[in-house]
Amino acid sequence: MKTKFYLAVAWSLLVCAHCQVMGQSFLKYVDPNIGTAHSRWFFYTPAAVPYGMAKLAPSTNGHYGNPSGWEAVGYDTRQNSIEGFVHFHEWQVGGVSYMPTTGPLKTKPGDLDSVNSGYRSKFDRKNQVAQPGYYKVLLDDYNITAELTATKRVGFQRYTFPAHNESRLILDIGNKQGESDIVTDASIKMLDDTHFEGYVITYPKYVKIYDAEGKVAMFFYGELSKKPASITAFNADQITENKNSALGKGAGLALNYQTKDQEIIEVKTGLSYTSVSNAKQNFLAEASGLSFENAKAQAQKVWQQQLGKIAVEDQDEQNKIKFYTGLYHALLGRGIASDVNGAYPKHGGKTGQLPVQTDKNQKYEFINTDAIWGAFWNITQLWALSYPEWYGSFVNTHLQIFKDKGWFGDGIANSEFVSGVGTNFVGLAIAGAYNAGIRNYDAEFAYKAIKANELHYKNRPVGSGKLDTKAFVEDGYVPFLERKGQDFVTDSSGSNFSGSHTLEYSFSAFAAAQMAKALGKLQDYDQFTKLSNGWRQIFNPKNKLMQPKKIDGSFIEKFDPYQPWRGFQEGNSVQYTFYVPHNPAGLIDAIGRDNFNSRLDSIFTVSEKLGFGGGKTIDAFAGVNSIYNHGNQPNLHTSWLFNFSGKPWLTQKWTRAIGREFYGTEPIHGYGYGQDEDQGQLGSWYVMNALGLFDVKGLTDLRPIIQIGSPLFSKVTITLGNGKSLVIEAKNNSNDHVYIQSASFNGAALNNCWLYRDELMKGGTLTFVMGAQPNMTWGTKTPPPSAQ
Repeated sequence: MKTKFYLAVAWSLLVCAHCQVMGQSFLKYVDPNIGTAHSRWFFYTPAAVPYGMAKLAPSTNGHYGNPSGWEAVGYDTRQNSIEGFVHFHEWQVGGVSYMPTTGPLKTKPGDLDSVNSGYRSKFDRKNQVAQPGYYKVLLDDYNITAELTATKRVGFQRYTFPAHNESRLILDIGNKQGESDIVTDASIKMLDDTHFEGYVITYPKYVKIYDAEGKVAMFFYGELSKKPASITAFNADQITENKNSALGKGAGLALNYQTKDQEIIEVKTGLSYTSVSNAKQNFLAEASGLSFENAKAQAQKVWQQQLGKIAVEDQDEQNKIKFYTGLYHALLGRGIASDVNGAYPKHGGKTGQLPVQTDKNQKYEFINTDAIWGAFWNITQLWALSYPEWYGSFVNTHLQIFKDKGWFGDGIANSEFVSGVGTNFVGLAIAGAYNAGIRNYDAEFAYKAIKANELHYKNRPVGSGKLDTKAFVEDGYVPFLERKGQDFVTDSSGSNFSGSHTLEYSFSAFAAAQMAKALGKLQDYDQFTKLSNGWRQIFNPKNKLMQPKKIDGSFIEKFDPYQPWRGFQEGNSVQYTFYVPHNPAGLIDAIGRDNFNSRLDSIFTVSEKLGFGGGKTIDAFAGVNSIYNHGNQPNLHTSWLFNFSGKPWLTQKWTRAIGREFYGTEPIHGYGYGQDEDQGQLGSWYVMNALGLFDVKGLTDLRPIIQIGSPLFSKVTITLGNGKSLVIEAKNNSNDHVYIQSASFNGAALNNCWLYRDELMKGGTLTFVMGAQPNMTWGTKTPPPSAQ
């Protein structure tokens, strides 16, 4: 099923009427160094284009990997030496590192605390430049300037050497990089004087856990600007002079040169997840004859156009830096995995072929992606607003996975299941896309896959998540399991995360119900609607909290609502009690309106003292014990619930405060303090929050609504995904004027704190008058629709 929603997508990709608001460059407001303390493997990749396969970045500690497969690794602002420049950076995917050196040959990167033990080099951040699409740094130990840029599938590296008789380029292929974990096989060989090719195959920890028969393969084809004087091959076991190929773990080549002062050597590398021949084809299609300077200019032109789809006019430079850095991370987070010819990686190292796509307005790519857990409160809303082509790629990728494997994957790396959280919101995200009018796929097939994801449990693979689906479908909630010696346990009878699973599955069931209704499947609609009320079964009317239940229907004993991980994944009962986004009115009624408002308001009052997270503790789970934790997904809708409870001015107050205090512009204080910016989710939240547009329900309503918060900027011009323009004006706005006094849409008074999304997407001008004191009558008469 297709709609007019996409008719202007291709045009909007080429032309953005607002990309030069008052001549400004949006790139100057992006600081990739923000939040680089304790950042994830895919977080810091400045030399890339939006959603590119080639994501080049310096690595300070990538060869160490990480103990659990997901923790921060790669680039850390607290570390002051670089061990290489890596091409692949995705969830559970990493490899192909290059490093220029001078002096005696070293084939190991060396230790962080002992720089001279390997080929790594010290650097000073005053000599570092990081921009969207470009990176530059001086390697102090070698006096070499390294520069990086990229096209979609080709990495460009340019090195400026000093005069030296022992200059080298180390192509380190066969070693662990970031989240990739162990290398099972690797190869690199010179094809002639200036061309090389190879591959690396890895077995990441999350593939081992969730898709044990799978693997992650990366292929490359490269071109040098200068023939090496000699070549040294190496692997984990030996070093061989005058050999032009290497195989096995630790495989690599040292390309040896004699350089003049300021001599430049460049290398361009085509990438692929399917084959060396496709890596070469990607190279020829995107980089043949393309210079480094032209590639850089091309990459930054794309960034300017994509960032400029949301054009801010405001005097507050810090807020614009937060905004455009957040938007940058949103557009960088996931990466394409398909080649220029439509080939994509299938399970077990096989190659698939995307269908021939004749409609240029609806073309999609196959993409790698971490779990979409919580992303309906940030990235999917941003996609639906101005970047529908990427929402379409996400949907079509997961429908292809369903065709190939019979199940949705919670997260995927080259078609391998890499679940991550053990639940699965893919069906909800697809239903949201359908409701938002993004429909460049077979809707009946999509619904079939959604229904299977919500209801089917026989032979369900661990990588598809929701292993307790049987219990939820049969009991209407997930029973609590607690087994000695097992921290995390989920099976067909229940889960130790039974509380959060019950709430999440209730939300997913609501989303499926809305799509079922849209397609006229009323029996399914009734079943899903009943399941969507599962949250009521674990709501304890005595303490007004979500409390896990045992299989016999009794609430668990020794219940501590502040205790994380017991019944609630990555959170606690105080946080998760507000997790009924599909029926806020029902939750408010169950708690009691006054109690709801006073409790939630006090939560934010207390949480503000900890920066709405874990304070200044540098850890992804720093706020897991808190009563509100903006650094993690389950809480991201909570500040918007006051719109439903009759006090929209408190949504205006607290959403503005979170944007001001949780988000920073420093390497350490960026997204909280070293908290987990999952592939652009926290950045996307900041963008939507700053616009004052949000949907608690994640676009899952049959007719989605948008709730209104506190618009941050004086004026924003948005190029909508349908090609139309939406202007948001905030008059009398300032850091202190956070409260809406009045509003209008296209000249007509807007008295509600919400509007239907399809009306908003017609474009026009949304105008607010702001003030320092709350207007306690605006937006209170008609609350947003809750249950449909």
